[in-house]
Amino acid sequence: MKQILYIIVLLCSVLINAQNEDAFLEANDFYNNGDYQEAIAGYESILETQVHSPELYFNLANSYYKLNQIAASIYFYERALQLSPDDIDILNNYNFAQNMTIDAIEELPEIGLTRFVKILVNTYSVDAWAKLSIICVVLFVILFLSYYFSFSTTKKRASFILSFVTITLAIMFLSFAFQKYTINKKNNPAIVFAQESDVKTDPNLKSETAFQLHEGTKVQVLERYNDSWTKIKIANGKNGWIFTKDIRLLNDF
Repeated sequence: MKQILYIIVLLCSVLINAQNEDAFLEANDFYNNGDYQEAIAGYESILETQVHSPELYFNLANSYYKLNQIAASIYFYERALQLSPDDIDILNNYNFAQNMTIDAIEELPEIGLTRFVKILVNTYSVDAWAKLSIICVVLFVILFLSYYFSFSTTKKRASFILSFVTITLAIMFLSFAFQKYTINKKNNPAIVFAQESDVKTDPNLKSETAFQLHEGTKVQVLERYNDSWTKIKIANGKNGWIFTKDIRLLNDF
């Protein structure tokens, strides 16, 4: 019975993939013919099947860009970059879309040791740092055993020094893994979709307007109040409350 279910699931998966491939090619044809609205409909029909790929998001972003829908184009370029952060074509088109936005927000600079540590921590993923830490622990055990069972003074000294270095690296890499995890957990970006949105000092309409944001601006989500208000922070460090309906989360796959 399980084998039959497995075969059915496999066949359904193959069928869906074939349909998505046909839909992707058809949407590409619409795009090449300048029918961008139909291309968007085709690409989004593939998204509804829970298929995610940088190519799909890139083509969808390009279609929205052609229709001058800047917020949507930036949103899908961002999603494409989440899956393929070093893709030159995506980065170039993303920069073109960014140049169409109104808000010119200077990023709050990080200086000194904090900036260096953040760059270093972001070099690898949480899993990569954890694996490096485990490798160093294994090396520490091997070197410690070599130190313990060695009869040569020179070998004992070398094993002791190297074991100390590896356990220090293991602790450091583990610390980087925790820091990277914390950064990932706090990273909750969103794109402003409203043409213009007032950011309030408090989550109510009677509060003062702290500043305004326009479509396509990237923000960080800090917290939510009911379903109506979301507290956000922009690149220069300013924060405030915006209507939840005015933004769209990037991590909401």
